[in-house]
Amino acid sequence: MLPIPRAALDALTGSCGRPYRAEWSNDGGVSWLPCGLVAGSAQVQASRTQAVRYTASATLTGVPLGRTGINPISTNVRLWQGITPVRTDTVWIPAGRYTVNRPKATTTGIQVELDGLEDEIDAARFPIPRTVGPDSARALVDTLVGEALPGIPVSWRTGINPDTAVPQIVADEDRWAVLAGGTDTAGSATGIAAALAAELWVDARGIVTVGPVPTLADPVVWRIGRGVGGALVEPQPEQTAEGLANLWSVSGDAGDGAAAVGPVHVWDTDPGSLTYAGPDPVDDPLAPQRLGLTWVRVRSARYSSALITGIGQAYEVGQARLADSLGVQNSLSLTAACNPALEPGDVIEVETVPGVWERHLIDSLSYTLGAAAMTCATRTTPRRIT
Repeated sequence: MLPIPRAALDALTGSCGRPYRAEWSNDGGVSWLPCGLVAGSAQVQASRTQAVRYTASATLTGVPLGRTGINPISTNVRLWQGITPVRTDTVWIPAGRYTVNRPKATTTGIQVELDGLEDEIDAARFPIPRTVGPDSARALVDTLVGEALPGIPVSWRTGINPDTAVPQIVADEDRWAVLAGGTDTAGSATGIAAALAAELWVDARGIVTVGPVPTLADPVVWRIGRGVGGALVEPQPEQTAEGLANLWSVSGDAGDGAAAVGPVHVWDTDPGSLTYAGPDPVDDPLAPQRLGLTWVRVRSARYSSALITGIGQAYEVGQARLADSLGVQNSLSLTAACNPALEPGDVIEVETVPGVWERHLIDSLSYTLGAAAMTCATRTTPRRIT
């Protein structure tokens, strides 16, 4: 969750003002100029499942269209959501830093589609195949990001070692695939962040961030309860097993003649989990039948990367991929408590029925600047009923 004072967080379920503002820059963020927003026009979406984490749309006022104003080449836009508790100054929470797409003059202002700065990194493709590394992850990420986004800082969150050695690879053209994750033209997995059991994104402040893959074991950042002063409207559960994998096989092969790493296998080992993969789905796949575990189903996936150089690293990557592919998807509607400090990947506790609290991991969220309501798509790992 983004930094937010306790007083502002407590005010979300009570009486508070919700001002908002926007500003724009044509010099890479060295200077920012204020502009207006048509009421109700600024809609923000954030999702872990998309390469561009923050997207938005808005209608800007008080600014020209063109070279010296809003344009799709040099303009960045920052959105802010304010929280004003009773008898307290406004706290401003960043709601994304964006590039501008398709600015269009209308009778009410300039209508824009906004994409996070990942879009700039993706667009800065290599003009020719390029040899990357060997070097530390920090050095390579700083260089590759700095070439695409001069002046934008890179933040490394606790749990990821930025000094991990990255072997030499040849990048075809896709800068984003080398930094975050993807495949090259030969179909081999790429991605410095992915090989560190991490993910890379641009946060709401416009900072390029490398952090661990979130899990339901992470600390709870917000509790959403029912009743008077609560934040939750009746949840609307919707379940899907799309993208579910409860067994991962991870290996590393640089293709340079050195011994391959792995494969290392990781799976859901919790017998109480709905996605339990059995005692040993690799070496003893008949165990569920022999033990009468007729409800067990295995859904396996593989991952191989030239950047994985050791068994321990392969195991960490496998655990991260397992954490990211477990859990039944659940949609919850939240109202009267739009919390702009929430981020995709945050763990919240939700009172799904009176007196029953569940941990949920936020995969995506959306809200309109100035509104009291927000919608979150979350997931959790349900327990079997015995």
